[in-house]
Amino acid sequence: MNVPAELKYTKEHEWASIEGDVVTIGITDYAQGELGDVVFVEMPEVGDDIEKDESFGTIEAVKAVSDLYAPLNGEVVEINEDLEDNPDLVNSAPYQNGWMIKVKVADSSEFDGLMSADEYKALIG
Repeated sequence: MNVPAELKYTKEHEWASIEGDVVTIGITDYAQGELGDVVFVEMPEVGDDIEKDESFGTIEAVKAVSDLYAPLNGEVVEINEDLEDNPDLVNSAPYQNGWMIKVKVADSSEFDGLMSADEYKALIG
């Protein structure tokens, strides 16, 4: 199970990385493995506000449809348009090309409140 140490995580199996005041969000390797082959990702529009712990979209796989939950508050500044034609990037590269959205955060200290890699590994056991 790939759980990069430099990322932060949520109990809903999203990962987040921060650069300045922009946070990149995707789903974890564990989550994509549980979902199976991803066939569609529904994401918000650029300019939409997302709220911590609220759904910002859905991910559809062959065996399930799941909500995507925001790990923090902010404004969507970019979506990964590659996922429209290649949703399987979530399976093949969840931490690289399979990212979903980039969010300008209102309060970057929210990022510090997310789980560390070790805490996430304990969660998924």
